[in-house]
Amino acid sequence: MQSLLKRITNLLAQIDAAFVRLSIAAKEKTIGVLETELASSEVWHNPTDAQEKSKKLAALTGVVEPWQVLRAQVADIAELIGMGDDSLLREFDEQVTALEREFEIRRKELLYTGEYDNHNAILRLSAGVGGTDAQDWTEMLERMYLRWAEKSGMKTSIIERSVGEMAGIKSSVIEVTGPYVYGKLKSEHGVHRLVRLSPYNSDNLRQTSFALVEVLPQIDAPEEVQLDDKDLKIDVYRAGGHGGQSVNTTDSAVRVTHLPTGIVVAIQNERSQLQNRETALKILRSKLAQLQLEQHAASITDLQAGESANWGSQIRNYVLHPYTMVKDTRTKHEDRDASGVLDGKLDGFIEAYLEQPGTP
Repeated sequence: MQSLLKRITNLLAQIDAAFVRLSIAAKEKTIGVLETELASSEVWHNPTDAQEKSKKLAALTGVVEPWQVLRAQVADIAELIGMGDDSLLREFDEQVTALEREFEIRRKELLYTGEYDNHNAILRLSAGVGGTDAQDWTEMLERMYLRWAEKSGMKTSIIERSVGEMAGIKSSVIEVTGPYVYGKLKSEHGVHRLVRLSPYNSDNLRQTSFALVEVLPQIDAPEEVQLDDKDLKIDVYRAGGHGGQSVNTTDSAVRVTHLPTGIVVAIQNERSQLQNRETALKILRSKLAQLQLEQHAASITDLQAGESANWGSQIRNYVLHPYTMVKDTRTKHEDRDASGVLDGKLDGFIEAYLEQPGTP
């Protein structure tokens, strides 16, 4: 019984240490404030602000609640073990083992120490050179991330999508929401390379295709990344489309250029020019935040010109012929189950990246 008591006491101490590292007490306080604000009818006079607060409350609750439940369960078992009922020794041992296993799962959250790791993420996929093969590869990656998000309990929303002429996609912008999404997906930032027998080549030759994956921390609050109006050039133009009733009848598409860095964001998904403008500015803030992390800049004004995640930063190879393997060039983590990886089996790559020394 003493050995069991020592295990549960040690587990409780580790959970308390995790509470400190994750600032659970501060998050609980913020949750209380948000719940009070959202309970007031006045907050709904500004629906946009109310929705943002609701999203923030849901995100914080998703982080805090599992830790609260785990700590309460451990404290209850510790109290029961302390009563010293030897007849329940086996049952207690099984429960403590289950709680230790749960803590090991939760412990991975301690790896998310980056500035934006607790933010949602915006995925921006772009086809590289290689024509239809590259566009098909980009669509395969889009499916891979959507499957990973579904299996991980994340929510996704496609903000913008440009379809290829024959097959695949030229680009896709996806919003992914859930606990620590950016912290988990930042390992995917860079160029992904595919080697396979081309289904679009009449001679069925081996083809190498490239796609660029940008992972951006979603910046919903404008105060997190301040934009100066004089640094922005905003153009409005007629949205492109495939035709149909009421399509291409209004100049609703918006292109925002950040003059100091040269970053351009164009959005035409919504019919409302205002909605497209807000979405473009949100993505621009996210790109600037990512660029600031890459350049270790103290502020946005210190950023140098250049796009985030250039085509020289190849991070992963996916080989489907003459053998099958997916290998990360940074961590050397590999998985021979290429079809499983392409079906969303990414956690091994994510954890290998987070656990390597010096991960930002």
